[in-house]
Amino acid sequence: MTPQVVAHRGASHDNAEHTLGAYVAALEAGADGLECDVRLTADGHLVCVHDRDLRRTAQRRGLVSTMELAQLNELDFASWKNPWADLDDEAPERDESLDGVLTLRRLLETVADYDRRVEVAIETKHPTRYGGLVERRLVEMLTDFGWDQPGAPVRVMSFSFTALQRVERIAPGIQLVQLVDRYQYWKMLRRVIGPDWIVGPGIELLREHKKMARRITAGGHDIHVWTVNTERDLQLCLDAGVKAVITDRPAYLLETLGR
Repeated sequence: MTPQVVAHRGASHDNAEHTLGAYVAALEAGADGLECDVRLTADGHLVCVHDRDLRRTAQRRGLVSTMELAQLNELDFASWKNPWADLDDEAPERDESLDGVLTLRRLLETVADYDRRVEVAIETKHPTRYGGLVERRLVEMLTDFGWDQPGAPVRVMSFSFTALQRVERIAPGIQLVQLVDRYQYWKMLRRVIGPDWIVGPGIELLREHKKMARRITAGGHDIHVWTVNTERDLQLCLDAGVKAVITDRPAYLLETLGR
């Protein structure tokens, strides 16, 4: 079986990350799953934004955690991706309704209404001023959708072991993914993570530590790898028996896999 192809922040190679437009493009390409990062606004909304500040994706100063959703709704989260589009007569006309800040609820509603099963991998970002409130609000939302039970099309990911423990205590039925970006961290985490947790190493780790994937699977854990954008890295994942590849280029990976 080929691995699940998960769109990293949507089809973010060609579209502004975390916008609804990027996720719609990923769905239309046939992605099996969508990946997003979530942060909490000052008035308690979960929004799909990677960075703690707004300089890169909204081109202004400010922290997501200190702004209310209404303020974020006034910002353009898409034009940074192609800043010269206004000068390109052949550039496609943008749908501004797909360019703004995306709430997690709207993304989940889009997935729930889609005509096939699509899974969502949700990463909680830490450290944050709101601490465990992020996981609590996330579980509340997943419960609203009935997605807090085994078999639901969602999983929660984090580099923070403590954050994943919180989710496990509140909703033990939700699938968890321990993200890992350094081999020395894995040597500690492998002794404490749950037996049914998934492990999510970066592709660089698999390149540098050839035996790591085999050791993870020998411990009974499935592997989900980020961020896989080339045929060479995809082949590495196939050889390692990886269950999911998280990619900026879902259409390209699906085509490479012959799907």
